Amino acid sequence: MKTLSAQPLGPLMIDIEGHVLTARDDERLTHPLVGGVILFTRNYRDRQQLAELCAKIHALRTPRLLIAIDHEGGRVQRCRDDFSLIPAMRKLGTLWDTDATGACEAARTIGYLLAAELRQCGVDFSFTPVLDLDWRRSGVIGDRAFHRNPQAVIELAGALINGLQSAGMRCCGKHFPGHGWVTADSHVAIPVDERVLSDMREDLMPYQHLVLDAIMPAHVIYPQVDSRPAGFSPVWINKLRNEFAFDGVIFSDDLSMEGASVAGNIVDRANAAWTAGCDVLLVCNAPDDVGILLATWQPGHASGTRALSRLVPDEPWQQDEHCYASGIAAIEQLAA
Repeated sequence: MKTLSAQPLGPLMIDIEGHVLTARDDERLTHPLVGGVILFTRNYRDRQQLAELCAKIHALRTPRLLIAIDHEGGRVQRCRDDFSLIPAMRKLGTLWDTDATGACEAARTIGYLLAAELRQCGVDFSFTPVLDLDWRRSGVIGDRAFHRNPQAVIELAGALINGLQSAGMRCCGKHFPGHGWVTADSHVAIPVDERVLSDMREDLMPYQHLVLDAIMPAHVIYPQVDSRPAGFSPVWINKLRNEFAFDGVIFSDDLSMEGASVAGNIVDRANAAWTAGCDVLLVCNAPDDVGILLATWQPGHASGTRALSRLVPDEPWQQDEHCYASGIAAIEQLAA
């Protein structure tokens, strides 16, 4: 295994092949353009295997690569066997309708548990929470959303974030400015939200009121605001930076998704996201595209180091048994 020291982290986050690092993985993860790894179900067999894989990834470079995963709960939970099954966030929203205080406490302890189980194995970061409003229109969002009421989303997501942070994990709000209204799935289509900006006021409220470490824009076009998808739009990203005063990390959504195809080939997509203002670009399940980027893409400036280093946990992992047990109890309560 090749090891590089004192190599700045690059702005690309890529995936790997399987349960162990291959020679190609080693080569790509030590490339100067790479700064992080995103894991999928294919990369998980059991806790011991995951811990060994993460240790090897972390040992490749200094500063270490950020290891991330989509681990929201419900349908989107990459590690399942030997992990607590986190409920879909809509269950917390349903509880909020009758017991807002209890729902927020459950969200906080579940956030701790979610982060704790990942950090035990060496995973640094999860792309959560989903801040899209539950308009009951989007199949791909669906029960991943907390609630239709933006105040419920703010309270529940804020509590979940508090739990994540108690376990030393940063958060990522998604999908800015809102993916809940459109019916098309940006994984396989190019969604278009025809609303004017004033009609999106409620969708934007969580981004205005929550303190977020990172944000992921949607591969959705809002033509009344800009003709480009939000993740390729300097209009939307400038709104985040200037109007909302967001100074955290902006991730592109996966550039291999169909919703990103409007920008052209993979190099065009990377350039579009980068020049719009994204700090870190995700490329998943497209190894040929990763190869093209590593061979040919030349970003105009380097922000990956500053961006990704802000998301690496500060402290060594130490579990709070009371918070852990409370998270288990909250899951059991929601399942009852």
